Amino acid sequence: MDFELSEDQRLLKDSISRLLSDNYGFAARRGYMAEANGYSAKLWEQYAELGLLGLPIDEKYGGFGGGPVDVMLVMEEFGRVMALEPFLASVVLGATAVKLAGSESQKSMILPAVAAGQVKLAFAHGEQQARHDMTDVLTTAKKDGNAWVLDGAKSVVLHGDCADKLVVSARTSGGRRDAGGLTLFLVDGSASGLARRGYALRDGSRAAEISLTGVKGELLGAVDGGLAVIERVIQAGIAALGAEAVGCMEAMHAMTLDYMKTRQQFGKAIGQNQVMQHKAADMLIAMEQGRSMAMLAAMMVDEEDAEERAHHISLAKVGVGQAGRHVSQSAVQMHGGIGMTEEYAVGHYFRRVMTFEHLWGDTSFHLGLIADKVA
Repeated sequence: MDFELSEDQRLLKDSISRLLSDNYGFAARRGYMAEANGYSAKLWEQYAELGLLGLPIDEKYGGFGGGPVDVMLVMEEFGRVMALEPFLASVVLGATAVKLAGSESQKSMILPAVAAGQVKLAFAHGEQQARHDMTDVLTTAKKDGNAWVLDGAKSVVLHGDCADKLVVSARTSGGRRDAGGLTLFLVDGSASGLARRGYALRDGSRAAEISLTGVKGELLGAVDGGLAVIERVIQAGIAALGAEAVGCMEAMHAMTLDYMKTRQQFGKAIGQNQVMQHKAADMLIAMEQGRSMAMLAAMMVDEEDAEERAHHISLAKVGVGQAGRHVSQSAVQMHGGIGMTEEYAVGHYFRRVMTFEHLWGDTSFHLGLIADKVA
């Protein structure tokens, strides 16, 4: 199999790398966190100008028709600088849901606006009681004449505090954990009865708790047919997160190597100690293993066999999660006390990777899915 990047992919990778290196120092990132929505509005506009926001959107809807590998390249670069903008929430999760479930009129109205940076989406599916169970949904949607009315609550909605439109899952039939009976709806961010409480996650990115009380929603896809779309949206999100985690690992490994060369102890650089060299080599091996699993996830996003796709995405989630934990813990340990301070970046990368591990099922959860599959 050929893993070489095409010329277009190399240009994409180089252009986003240059943009981020010019605008995303550690101090600049702290400034972006202090902005109203917790990210740089100016950079978001530049992403739109570069075409990044339309990368996975079909050309007929104003995008570039890129695939999961193109998204992987962008997410790796975001990981290297711990980018805060809602690319994952809007372009990967929200736009994928609209692309898979939306009618022609919905796609024509929403996707070009997403690509242009005029509309931000968020994917509101998880609930407090659900843990990692995709079918555990208590939010309900009931027909009221020609309209649908939603009641319930959603938890840890990535960038849900600044989204112009929300893709919300609700139960239209069946019991709490039934696989059938889930339906997707589009809800306007300013809809009557919608309440949002935004907050910062431990890694500095933004999320929100969403409350819906008699909120009117627009049907997105087939009634009772939402689960298959929800699964694919989350799988695309896992693949994108895996690539971002690899970018974080690369940054931590580079920082650790630099520290080993400059930190003096007992009259010599600590990098001259063989034990430190072995640890750095182990970090590199784990990082490359994580990269391989992230590539696997990217290549499986468009797999038509649902069981095969889910199995390999779980394998990738475990592989990237284990690699990320090893690299992160090693980086902090090898930096010593400075690695735990707020003023130094490596601890922030550590928290970022650990946040990734717990989104949409931690390592233990996906190991259980793999074990059930092979049993």
